[in-house]
Formats: sequence, structure tokens, C-alpha cells
Amino acid sequence: MATGAIALQFVDSEMKISRKILKFTEPLTYRRGWRRAQRSLFRVPLAPMLAHIDRERAREIQQRYMNSTAGYAKYANIEPWLQLNRERVQDLNLHRSSPKRVLDLGCGGGFFLFILKNLGHSVLGLDVERVPLFGELLELFEVPRLVYRINAFEPLPDLGEKLDWITAFSVNFNLYHPSKERWGTAEWDFLLHDLQARLAPGGKIFFGLNPLYNGGYHTPEIRDLFLSRGADVERERIFFENGVRL
Repeated sequence: MATGAIALQFVDSEMKISRKILKFTEPLTYRRGWRRAQRSLFRVPLAPMLAHIDRERAREIQQRYMNSTAGYAKYANIEPWLQLNRERVQDLNLHRSSPKRVLDLGCGGGFFLFILKNLGHSVLGLDVERVPLFGELLELFEVPRLVYRINAFEPLPDLGEKLDWITAFSVNFNLYHPSKERWGTAEWDFLLHDLQARLAPGGKIFFGLNPLYNGGYHTPEIRDLFLSRGADVERERIFFENGVRL
């Protein structure tokens, strides 16, 4: 190979390495890389947790939904969703925490809460009763659920105790039905005030947002609201580590 070609290859390789290094120094890339590293260091085995469920019942549920064309049928295959929710637990450091009282809004089949329950936390899900499969999974996991629909400008029901964590993943309660129009700042601010009133001292709130139709996760106005209320905003991740600033 000619010397010039070798030199060009070397320069190209150096540029690729430099781009990778620069990318890793970006805050978002660094944060996500750090979370991946932490998951590897502090593992959460699922096998001991799965040993506590009725595996025959789990297989029966999976087989019954195997050929279903319903979008939610994918959740009948429980292990991939437990793996995803294990990462959520790890990223919030709840696998290394003393027992907490956790409310999960839009809990679905209860995968996240099932893991937390096995780690010693006190858990409660809140969701509508629209998908029969989710009810079956919650029963399988022995995760309690309060059936309730979150509506704009309406407080949550009395839960009887203060909470250490309020979480919500793949949020869609911020949609008006049937128009699919999304909440504005007033609706979000009402919810934030309501949730803060339910937190114990030192309580935290975490939202994992669904993307907007344009590929983003929030409008500039809603992002500014989250920031003004004390959130750390990282794309879809909205974390009120110190609660809501009122």
C-alpha cells in the first residue's frame, strides 16, 4: 500500500477516535454511559425473583397471548420487560436504597413494582383497568393496584400515607382523549403541586416521558416549567430529586 494511502487511513482513524472521545465528553452521553457502568457494577439478579411467581401460570398467560395481534400482547412475554424495568430500578438507585414507599403512576403490568417489592420496598400501582392482561400480570406478581384515571386539574385520591417516591414511565396520562392533545403547562403544574403534597420529607418524583409526534419529549414551555420547579431534565427523563420547588 502506498505511503500516502497509509497516512490517510491513519488520519481517518484518528479522526474517528477523536469524534468518539468528544461524543463521550458530551453531558448526555457521559450520563448514559455512567448509568450503564453502574448497572454492571451493582447487578440485580432476576432469577431469585422469578422463583417466587407461579411459573405455570406465567406460561399459560404467555401462550394465551402468543398469537394475539393486540399491541399490549407483547407484555405477556415477561422476562424482557423485567430486564427493562431492572434497568429503571438501577438507574434510580433503588436497588441500593433502604425500604421506600413507592407509587407508580400508569403501572401497567407491574414489572417495575414487582422488582421493587422483591427488593424490600412498599409498592402501589395506579392505573386504569383497560387492559385485562395487565390485571393478570399484577395478580401474578402480587402487586397491588389502585384503579384510577388521572385527569387534568383533578387531584389523585387519598392514599392514606406520604410517599418517598412517585414514578411514571412511558407517560401517557398527559393526553386528552380522544383528541390526543397533550397537556400544557397549567395541567402539568397542577399535577406537580398535587404530587408534592403527597411526598414525605426528602421525597422524589421521576417521569419517563413518551416522545412527541415531532420526535421531541416536551415543548420549550413545559421544559421551562419542569426546570423552574426544580427538575433535572435529560431528554425524556424528568427527575425531581429534591421534590417539586413550589
